Amino acid sequence: MSQAAQVTKADHPVVFFTILGVGGLTLLLQNIISTRQALLFLIGVGLGISLLHAAFGFSSAWRNFIRERKSAGIRAQLLLFILVVLAFFPILGQVFPGLSVSPALGPVGVSVLVGAFLFGVGMELGSGCGSGTLYTVGGGHVNMLVTLTFFIVGSLIGTAHLPWWVSLPNLGKISMIDELGWLPAALLQVGLLAGLYLLVRYLEQRRHARLAPLGSQDRAPFFERLIFGPWPLSWGVLGLALFSLLTLLVAGHPWSITFAFGLWGAKLWTALGGDLSSWAYWSGGYPARALESSVLADVTSVMDFGIILGALLAAALAGSFAPAKKIRWNLIAASVLGGLLLGYGARLAFGCNIGGMFAGLASGSLHGWLWLVAGFGGSIAGVYLRMFIGMDKPPGHRT
Repeated sequence: MSQAAQVTKADHPVVFFTILGVGGLTLLLQNIISTRQALLFLIGVGLGISLLHAAFGFSSAWRNFIRERKSAGIRAQLLLFILVVLAFFPILGQVFPGLSVSPALGPVGVSVLVGAFLFGVGMELGSGCGSGTLYTVGGGHVNMLVTLTFFIVGSLIGTAHLPWWVSLPNLGKISMIDELGWLPAALLQVGLLAGLYLLVRYLEQRRHARLAPLGSQDRAPFFERLIFGPWPLSWGVLGLALFSLLTLLVAGHPWSITFAFGLWGAKLWTALGGDLSSWAYWSGGYPARALESSVLADVTSVMDFGIILGALLAAALAGSFAPAKKIRWNLIAASVLGGLLLGYGARLAFGCNIGGMFAGLASGSLHGWLWLVAGFGGSIAGVYLRMFIGMDKPPGHRT
């Protein structure tokens, strides 16, 4: 498609007002919070563009592999994990003493095991993960607002119960970097991820006798595809790796998403007259400070707003922003339940597929591997539950 055709296809009013909104919010953040906060918002915009242009989702990628052994999405994720390990481990291992950053470490225990499993079920029922819910909402998928709404509700409920879950048996926080040193830990982790890559690649080849490519088969000019999309998965990997690294350097910690959902729920609850004074989670530390401050002062919230607006801009540039006028009411119940499980599970698991699994693996935290195994197990259960309630046909079904 020519660049002129792509420009014509773009939704110009939405592009204009989204750019205006991004610019206005950037200036507002710089003036009332800090330049750092404005930069993190723009990094969030970059993440949103990358996610939507590459259609980089976890729930659909895992579902496609479980149902059909199509591994392109999972292979892209594993390559992303390998890239961030190579970029993050030397920094977290203090190879560069001038960089002060913190890893995303979580306890290895029952809370993460149960939470990640519930999240895996929820992301199949809700048809979105942490990042996927945000970028599909930004892309105009109105039905995902239901999932996001109950994602927030589930996150708030999870904060009420988290102290009890944390009291259950766990091995504490285990850092591979602290235990082995950054280089041996990086080699071990890259080896494990590469082994998983070869395994899913082999399983797809055995089923289909060929592999779906991660690169581009389109001959459109580079800059045309970069601006208007769609991107091949390989571009999505590079974009997400770059903006994840920028998040680590600017925020001082890896990318996360779902703390903001609990915070938004808590702020709405208190605005409606609810009392959180007896909730241990909101009684001290950063959660208490965030609850008392403007939502624009919270890094995760600002980056989430950026993801939504970035996805909105990408969808408008691609000409794909078209909110559905009809909602499939038979899926509303699944979205409600899925959203609740997503929010509750993410809180128990110390983050979603991004803040728990991705950030955990990028930090060399053993809980990231537990999240991956438990979350994938939950996704398998969720895929079969989708078939049981009629959301999907059995694999190989012919209508």
